[in-house]
Amino acid sequence: MKDLRGNSRRFGGAMILLSGDFRQTLPVIPKSIAADEINACLKSSFLWWHVKKLKLTTNMRVALQNDPSAAEFSRQLLALGNGHILIDVLTGLISFPANFCEFTSSKEELITKVFPSIEINYNNLDWMSERAILAAKNKDVDSLNFTIQSKIAGELPSYKSVDSTTDENEAVNYPTEFLNSLDVPGTPPHNLQVKVGSIIIMLRNLNPPKLCNGTRLSVKKLMNNVIQSTIIKGNFKGEEVLIPRIPIIPTDLPFQFKRIQFPVRLAFAMTINKSQGQSLEVCGINLEFPCFSHGQLYVASSRVGKPSSLFIFAPENKTKNIVYQNAIY
Repeated sequence: MKDLRGNSRRFGGAMILLSGDFRQTLPVIPKSIAADEINACLKSSFLWWHVKKLKLTTNMRVALQNDPSAAEFSRQLLALGNGHILIDVLTGLISFPANFCEFTSSKEELITKVFPSIEINYNNLDWMSERAILAAKNKDVDSLNFTIQSKIAGELPSYKSVDSTTDENEAVNYPTEFLNSLDVPGTPPHNLQVKVGSIIIMLRNLNPPKLCNGTRLSVKKLMNNVIQSTIIKGNFKGEEVLIPRIPIIPTDLPFQFKRIQFPVRLAFAMTINKSQGQSLEVCGINLEFPCFSHGQLYVASSRVGKPSSLFIFAPENKTKNIVYQNAIY
């Protein structure tokens, strides 16, 4: 900006508007500790001291609900995000505030509450677009997705990727079987199994702004090299699109390899980090394995605007709420 504007002031003297909520998740740094995440946060930058802070005070998800319980829910969310919920010193767990959500006693009940009669309703795109289950870890999300997809009738085709090293000289060190076994976050699996009617999410920008990373779709037709899908959320809701196989090179490995695969994953369930920015009418949270990073519980809980739309499975109705005070204040 300095070069473009011929001005030596910060950002070339231009006004830059940034938006965000520091109660939400921090930048993801693999194998990091809390200090690494805080250091990568904007608040640790020298630029932060030159930022003028403006606060938004109305929770729009809640305001649009027109529900008396939503106002109390909004206050409880802020207390959760600020780390003001009392923590048991012996267990390190919190108990959820009264009337905060609907509790379930098992994962099966959680699925039933969020996706009632899915074997009948899966063709209703409006119904499917407004609900999802969230979990902290990829392996929990995968388990939920396979369980929910199994309730939909129909064949289960498998689409296997073509994996290879980008450097031909490294092919001996990284055989194809090893590359096939890798399941890298943010990358489609080697063995992609989807049914017609399944909900999927884009992992790469294919055709912005229509087909972007994070776009949720419903599978309409499965072909060898193309998936025909319908967008179920956003400005292009209802439009049919074709998703091809594309080459994908993961960047967070000590070596480079190329995977040619459809850039999608199942999305009945999502990781909490991936759900950030999504608005839902019905949200389930699987806390069988608790949150492990700052702001995850707040992000998951704030996908909906009222307590009757939030279903939580947590052992003994208690869980971890990780909040780094340095990142908030």
